[in-house]
Amino acid sequence: MAEIPKAPIARIIKDTGAERVSEDAKVELAEALEEIARNIAIKANEAARLAKRKTIKAEDIKFAVNELDL
Repeated sequence: MAEIPKAPIARIIKDTGAERVSEDAKVELAEALEEIARNIAIKANEAARLAKRKTIKAEDIKFAVNELDL
């Protein structure tokens, strides 16, 4: 089950012009976004560790997004 609330997911989809969004579509997008976020967090954590930091910074997130080609 997705941890991201369905209401913001529905708004994101509706912002693209969709009139209606099924519950299944909300769950699927939330799960996909969580997987992407998890991969970014893993890569950002690696970057922070290589920099000998315990704190993940915005620069680590940007690096991870670029590394993962998102």
